[in-house]
Amino acid sequence: MSSRPAPLAADISARSKATLLVLAAMVLFAAYDALAKHLAATYPVTELLWVRYATHAGLMLLVFGPTMGLRLVKTAQPVAQVLRALLLVAVTFLFMSGLKHIRLAEATAINFLAPLLVTALSAPLLKETVPLRSWIAVSVGFVGVLLIVRPGAEMNAAMLFPLGSAVCYSLYQVMTRRFVGAEHPVTTHFILGSVGLVATTFTWQASWSMPTPAHLPLMLGLGLTTGTGHFLLIKAFEHISPAAAAPFTYTHLVWAVVLGFVAFGEVPALLSVLGILTIAGSGLFNALGARANAGPPTRR
Repeated sequence: MSSRPAPLAADISARSKATLLVLAAMVLFAAYDALAKHLAATYPVTELLWVRYATHAGLMLLVFGPTMGLRLVKTAQPVAQVLRALLLVAVTFLFMSGLKHIRLAEATAINFLAPLLVTALSAPLLKETVPLRSWIAVSVGFVGVLLIVRPGAEMNAAMLFPLGSAVCYSLYQVMTRRFVGAEHPVTTHFILGSVGLVATTFTWQASWSMPTPAHLPLMLGLGLTTGTGHFLLIKAFEHISPAAAAPFTYTHLVWAVVLGFVAFGEVPALLSVLGILTIAGSGLFNALGARANAGPPTRR
């Protein structure tokens, strides 16, 4: 007879499965970044974003529309939802624009400054008390960014794109906290894709071109990878909190380095590697501290 109560064993099993979902989502997000970098060399970024959001919204409608109906768009905070979605459009536009000019691993690492910026913004915007540990992590994270960007003669101006993406993503995350427990996560995710689709439709330009047969499945992959990745996170957060999942999100950086080398032959410079490790280390330090202080996961 097992000495462990059945409910506890089931909870551990659910947490393990949720962790695997988070890890799978990070693989999909890294694959999206690699696809975006490859396609951005041929197609305008705005065209790629349109395909990404069209696939995202279409997939959500197909999967959740039959069961949720109008609840899919029912929200008590429509203005905040639209603003949040537009912030993510800015995130994807800036990040993808940066991928055209800099290495995948470096762009991904700089974008991982966002969780640290959320910590810094929590004090003035959310009136939260930020512990000294978190301020130390934020400071060390900025050092990591400086190691990658290296202001001065060696600086690549394109580094400003992922930096801008990280700032927008931190604001996006701050706004996301408004919806925790107040809005259905599937509704929030569908509105995200729909607003992105509308916004990018207005960016149509003559330089847009019909994708080649070889590129069409890759373009569809932009929406499938991110849409599926976010869906996996939604399912994972039913069993573990974002704080508990945060340490595992840094596997995204590992996949970025691997895919950057395999797909593009990119080998980050030594200082960039140190910067990537510094950002990852500071982020993990902050995430593990938040995880230790977090209560039981909330069910949404």
